Amino acid sequence: MKNVSRRLALLALPLLSPALAHAAGLDGARLSPLWGVPFAGLLLSIALMPLLAPSFWHHHFGKVAAAWALAFLLPFAAVFGPALAGTQLAHALLAEYIPFIILLTALFAVAGGIHIRGNLHGAPGLNVAILAIGAVLASLMGTTGASMLLIRPLIRANDNRVHKAHVVVFFIFIVSNVGGSLTPLGDPPLFLGFLKGVEFFWTARNILPDTLFVTGALLAMFWVIDRHYYRKEGVLPVDPTPDTPRIGFDGAINFWLLAAVIALVLMSGTWKSDVVFDIYGTPVGLPGLVRDAGLVAITLLSLKITPAAVHADNQFSWGPMAEVAKLFAGIFLTIVPVIAMLKAGTQGPFGAVVAAVTRPDGQPDPAMYFWATGALSSFLDNAPTYLVFFNTAGGDPAALMTTYASTLAAISAGAVFMGANSYIGNAPNLMVKAIAEDRGVRMPSFFGYMAWSGACLIPLFIAVTFLFFR
Repeated sequence: MKNVSRRLALLALPLLSPALAHAAGLDGARLSPLWGVPFAGLLLSIALMPLLAPSFWHHHFGKVAAAWALAFLLPFAAVFGPALAGTQLAHALLAEYIPFIILLTALFAVAGGIHIRGNLHGAPGLNVAILAIGAVLASLMGTTGASMLLIRPLIRANDNRVHKAHVVVFFIFIVSNVGGSLTPLGDPPLFLGFLKGVEFFWTARNILPDTLFVTGALLAMFWVIDRHYYRKEGVLPVDPTPDTPRIGFDGAINFWLLAAVIALVLMSGTWKSDVVFDIYGTPVGLPGLVRDAGLVAITLLSLKITPAAVHADNQFSWGPMAEVAKLFAGIFLTIVPVIAMLKAGTQGPFGAVVAAVTRPDGQPDPAMYFWATGALSSFLDNAPTYLVFFNTAGGDPAALMTTYASTLAAISAGAVFMGANSYIGNAPNLMVKAIAEDRGVRMPSFFGYMAWSGACLIPLFIAVTFLFFR
């Protein structure tokens, strides 16, 4: 039986790599699409297992993510060698996953240390106001920070409502995604563009009309839906949250720590240093190290100085952060060959995707860039997807901000807006979902959420295409 297994494994190797002689480097043009199976398997697991095996998934989702990661890493090491596998693992961890998780953890901890005191009553008008405030804050403190700050008081305000899942769904649309489209602080893809040389306020100047249109339309749509449910519910049950005389903040010192987080992120993008450490083939710059060390220190300081009563009032727990950390560890690793194949351009297995964004005259097609970037950002992490199409469009920030401004605007809008299309399009989506479920809200399944996004968002994105990217 063992000999049969070995023979089958050897027969499978040519399918995974059409040219083993070129395995010295990760050339996406020479990879088989089969290398994308672990990534697709992880996505399907996230989508289906909570429906088919909810108890198993709840207790073992980290093991499932690890299994799919190993399903990529071990065959990759067998085909291309342990050295290249180790290099890819180091790059995925050091250049992408660890900075990503450190920043999310800092924002999660700091925002979780701020308790908005007071019992708000979740009527349609108030809910719209909270969503609008969140949309503004998302570009100032990031979609993660704004989401973690406002999701708990929004859930508390609606805890006597019968129908409230739609409130959280629109919160994900507006606060966790679309609202973060105006500055590099708002969403990771825009921060990567900032590091590549895109001016800090360029995005705000160029996609402000798009953002206002989508945000305004979503707020109006939400108000109609929420008013329908509010009227349908009639006399609401007794509010389980006791009334308080006024609105206030507990743990307000965390606002200063939040400002420090923003300062560290800005510093890492503006400070240029020649000090670079090569860690197993991955260059790690001094500004990034200082940023990450500072973010870890801020996280620990926030946990130390935040009163336990504030965390208790927020029902703060590490469950949502642990879920995001474990799932995205698998995503960042299994996505390695997918990104490599996309970077191979028209010569790679996904050449049709790259060719689709170019007009017959060789000029970029902004509408196609908007949809291609958005479609992939709906299921891949939107930060590397942004980089792929940024480079596909030439990768020259000076040209993209001027001659090809509409193309860069389309890439930026597609990456940020369409991260709302699924739970895994943007990290705050999963965090908000986990917090809502911890607080007793019955959230839609993976496909149930996509039914909401398909009905509410896709028509808006079609309108955006004709209004701004034709």
